[in-house]
Amino acid sequence: MDILIEKKKGLKRKHIPLIIGGTLFAAATGWLLFGNHASKLKVDAARISIQPVTRGEFNDYIRVSGQVQPIGTIQLSAIEGGTVEAKLAEEGAAVKQGEVIVRLNNPMLSLNILDSEAQLAEKQNFLRNTQVAMEQERLTLKKEKLQLDLDVTRKQRRYEQYAKLFEENLASKEDYLQAKEDYDFAVDGRQLVEERQRQDSIYRSVQIDQMEESLQNMRRNLTLIRQRSENLHVKAPVDGQLGLLEVEIGQNIPTGGRIGQISILSDYKVEALIDEHYIDRVRAGLDATFERQDRNFALRVRKVFPEVRDKQFRTEFMFEGERPDNIRAGQTYYISLQLGHAAEAVLIPRGPFYQTTGGQWIFVVTPDGSRAVKRKISIGRQNPACYEVTDGLDPGEKVIVSGYDAFGTAEELILK
Repeated sequence: MDILIEKKKGLKRKHIPLIIGGTLFAAATGWLLFGNHASKLKVDAARISIQPVTRGEFNDYIRVSGQVQPIGTIQLSAIEGGTVEAKLAEEGAAVKQGEVIVRLNNPMLSLNILDSEAQLAEKQNFLRNTQVAMEQERLTLKKEKLQLDLDVTRKQRRYEQYAKLFEENLASKEDYLQAKEDYDFAVDGRQLVEERQRQDSIYRSVQIDQMEESLQNMRRNLTLIRQRSENLHVKAPVDGQLGLLEVEIGQNIPTGGRIGQISILSDYKVEALIDEHYIDRVRAGLDATFERQDRNFALRVRKVFPEVRDKQFRTEFMFEGERPDNIRAGQTYYISLQLGHAAEAVLIPRGPFYQTTGGQWIFVVTPDGSRAVKRKISIGRQNPACYEVTDGLDPGEKVIVSGYDAFGTAEELILK
């Protein structure tokens, strides 16, 4: 008969790996749920920069580099087009107002001048001929009136004689009436000539005025054309320094074409490009300074240009007071631009850490100097020397201001 064999109770060898795995899984789960996750990183203290947090006066300014420019620049353009015949000045030369810089040649303009001169001469001849004809007509009318005056005088005398004879019955009535009619006709004829003289005088005056005006217009037109010929001589409009001269002999320059520029050296200005971050704070009238020849010189913001290019905007400064010796266009000055008034604040020195944290957190060194712990902070204004801390740090604490790229995601640094 069969015998029932009982199974042995207890831990078997095949269960051991399962038990160990379960234990490790439970431990890992407990560490994840209840353990300290902060990652730590050992750092050589000699390779980092540790600076104290201080309380002091925050000077609200920024540092920008500016370039000296002439106070004004005038573009030279060809008022009249033509071919470059001669260059009478070179780039960099000092020029006086009215000095010829470039001489152009334009044969078509010369032909236009000759044609206008011929038209003017023809118009003048026509006016003279008309004036002569009118004067002859005036003299003819005057002579005719003189003749009529004589005729009227004679017929008046004859009429008066016949009137007296008719009263004494020494002349017939027919002779008397005929003498009277001849006299009246002569008087009426003289009145017609006088009216003709008046009308002719008005007409002649109007016509001569019109022709004189036309002649004056032609003279002005000729003057303007001759001025165009003078415009072939490109002259310096002001005293200054000739900058670019972008023409060569034989080159054809169109009307209005650019030839070069003149820098006005009576004074200078400084132009600077500033990061767009400050565009709301930079305005005309702000004070600025720069150091040159071991001296400080004053500037003032003259103009802020609204256009932003490549994340920068242009600003123009004017000198206040003295200028540096040997000032030259193109020199670079490093300017301290004052954005606001100085005020008491919590300060930390500038450092590369800002590029990583954006000013939102920083590593703070513990009092014993053995560790540095990540802490949230708030940074307000900044200048080239330090940051203004508005929250998260107290004076006397120490922070790491060097770069954080090597720290990765570490939450705590062990300083050794």
